[in-house]
Amino acid sequence: MKNIAGKTVVLTGASGGIGAFIARALAKEQATVVSVSRSPKGLDKICAEVEAAGGKGISVPFDLSKLEKLSVLAQQIHQLAGPIDILINNAAIEKYRPFQNYTLEDFQSILTTNLLAPMELTRLLLPTMLERNSGHIVNIASSAGKKGAPYNSIYSASKAGLIMWSDAIQQELANTNVGVSIVCPGCTDAGMYHALDITAPSAGHVAQPTEVADAVLQSIKQNQKEVILDGTASKILFAISQLSPQFGDMVFQRFGVVELNQSCAEKQMQAGNLVYN
Repeated sequence: MKNIAGKTVVLTGASGGIGAFIARALAKEQATVVSVSRSPKGLDKICAEVEAAGGKGISVPFDLSKLEKLSVLAQQIHQLAGPIDILINNAAIEKYRPFQNYTLEDFQSILTTNLLAPMELTRLLLPTMLERNSGHIVNIASSAGKKGAPYNSIYSASKAGLIMWSDAIQQELANTNVGVSIVCPGCTDAGMYHALDITAPSAGHVAQPTEVADAVLQSIKQNQKEVILDGTASKILFAISQLSPQFGDMVFQRFGVVELNQSCAEKQMQAGNLVYN
């Protein structure tokens, strides 16, 4: 079992949503938490909470959509915190729309933040982990990457890509001491349905943010390949959907997922906002 105490952790999307809960959980493990987010004010708040909980907080304001500048971010992190032991790719954008209502800018912002930025940041930080033959990468995905979420298709594509990329590099790194975990939170009390004040499907498991944070810590400690927090029924659905996609569609229709997501799209289009994790 890996020990998190005393480790240096880079956490993206740290200032809000699930990220804030992960930061607090890491602090209780007495880790150094390098929090990355676009919000300086939010970073100041979460770093103060990390310090109060027994960890060490370092804030690095940065917009992860600036892919070409991620090398500057990596250099800044190394200067402030030294070698990185753990990288948690948590930052994400979620935007509900009927597919034809997305713009090219929507495609670029969602795919860049959710998929390309984790890939590039990992590429930049992985060499020092391999040199030290020690490290761990956690990629926060979603059940939407297991079964496409209607009216949330670009987010689904980004998370499916994150899952497959994680699977591939897990195999590449199998003979090293650098682990890779994928965590799929599913519906959470800090997620999209909550933000839009929409009740989650009755058959789904709604995870508390603290439950997600605990799962992230356990994935590191136990070097778990994949953690799905949706519940047993959803895991079975994902497995059967691989054999019978029509069955998965029928279940989504039966439990009102399509209708709920359409409501999310309508609410977001009216408000004109993105949901950031």
